[in-house]
Amino acid sequence: MPDKPVDSAAVLAELKAKMQKSLDSLVKDLAGIRSTRANAAMLDGVHVEYYGSSVPLNQVASLSVPEARMLVITPFDKSALGEIEKAILKSDVGITPSNDGSLIRLILPELSMERRQELVKQVKVRLEECRVSIRNLRRDGNEEIKKIAGKSQDETKSLQDDVQKLTDSFIHKAEDAAAQKEKGILTV
Repeated sequence: MPDKPVDSAAVLAELKAKMQKSLDSLVKDLAGIRSTRANAAMLDGVHVEYYGSSVPLNQVASLSVPEARMLVITPFDKSALGEIEKAILKSDVGITPSNDGSLIRLILPELSMERRQELVKQVKVRLEECRVSIRNLRRDGNEEIKKIAGKSQDETKSLQDDVQKLTDSFIHKAEDAAAQKEKGILTV
């Protein structure tokens, strides 16, 4: 009998960890969406062909943000400069690199209002994906709670209320993260 509450607590703890992963994924996705300021996370998806293998950009070069609208990429090995430039051009970053022979500069152009609206739509799509993920986790958590034997209807209802509070909390955090990103995109 004493192990039953541990089961429900374990279900809630596991659910919280999974919801946190969904939120962390959203935050990482939002960091990759361009806003008015340069951000090294914009280049997280860029992979460079380096000695016959595809390597993340941050493993072959250092990334810095010297100005609000400029990224500077300094390769650890100058021979990789051409490959880094090709990888950036192939990626969906949408910025033409400027190569001076020792480093690459990415200068972010001003965003038009139309482009800002497109980026806000991307943020909203990612937010909705996160909400769906969290709601699916809620459903799975409620099913697990129903499977725990020996719980009265009141205990089950109480645990389901806890799951709902957890769900509401994570959805609220996701909405806050998306709202901050939208504000950053729309700030002129």
